[in-house]
Amino acid sequence: MKRREFLNTVTLATGAILSTGCTQKNDDKKSININKNRKVRLKLATSWPAHFPIMGTAVDTFVEQVKIASGGSLEIKIYPKNTLVPALAVFDTTSTGQIDAFHSGPYYWKGKNSAFSLFSGIPFGLTAEEINSWMKFGGGYELWRELYAKYNLYPLMGGNTNLQMGGWFKKPINSLSDLEGLKMRIPGLGGEVFAKMGVNPILLPAGEIYTALDRGVIDATEWVGPALDLKMGFDKIAPYYYKGWHEPGSILELTFNKHKWNSLSKEHQTILTLGADAMNANMTYEFHAKNMEAFAKIDRSKVTLKEFPKDVQARAKEELENVIKEESIKNPDFKRVIDSMQPFLEKSKIWTKVGLNSYLNIRDL
Repeated sequence: MKRREFLNTVTLATGAILSTGCTQKNDDKKSININKNRKVRLKLATSWPAHFPIMGTAVDTFVEQVKIASGGSLEIKIYPKNTLVPALAVFDTTSTGQIDAFHSGPYYWKGKNSAFSLFSGIPFGLTAEEINSWMKFGGGYELWRELYAKYNLYPLMGGNTNLQMGGWFKKPINSLSDLEGLKMRIPGLGGEVFAKMGVNPILLPAGEIYTALDRGVIDATEWVGPALDLKMGFDKIAPYYYKGWHEPGSILELTFNKHKWNSLSKEHQTILTLGADAMNANMTYEFHAKNMEAFAKIDRSKVTLKEFPKDVQARAKEELENVIKEESIKNPDFKRVIDSMQPFLEKSKIWTKVGLNSYLNIRDL
């Protein structure tokens, strides 16, 4: 009987230690099993319409997967563009803590810091695979988070559009002179390069592009690629479709208010990070799959596939260098980022020529 009483006492004591004392051994009080009785709710605004193909639905999937992975302890409410926050106001409202997170593109905020546009990519620059590699293993993430921290923001990669097309034009571009005075919807560094060539770049959110092009407010627009471009109906009003070089692999972002991020448990931070990684990869693959399907459906009797003239491409490369030089002088942040990105790109070019380029040439003989 005494032995049984002793064992019962030990069992009860051990249970008490496990239930109350185990968390005290961990220096980080947030690193404990998720408390099922404590539910965290986050507000996430996007720059896209509700359930927008690929970009919007990727966020829908991310939110659902986060809820499942957290056992229901982490819920995210999505607010599509203009339902709570205007499409291009998500940066500021997350920065001030009015909402907890947003999904959009870094180049939309170049007015705040020109370096931000680099995290979306640059014309003639990094492909989707290359920019993901630079961000994760070439120092890109560290620079991005350092610069965003000044705005009380914590960014994660939240998708990649893969190679984008050059855009839809109502009239053909046969030479540099055809660009003079052209009104075109195009953001980021691509817009600055086109501006150097005489184009008037205009920034418009997704929902306003078709109407602007149809009514002649703009003469041309780039968007993404065949999958989304055809859904937008651009082929019905602009018959010239150009191959692209201005956005070879543009990153989208899933960015959190930094104070809110720091208040989350380590488990929730990890779930969100892994979910963002999955969204980033899956969106890249989905764009490739859907673009090749949509491209095959383009009515080539009504749409003419074209390439920008050689003089336009050559001038664009020259003007890109001018933009980089000018911004590097004006903005030390821009210079730090481009000085990290360009050496990475040059090394990647060497390997790509030996690896992927050689393979594609052999495969497609």
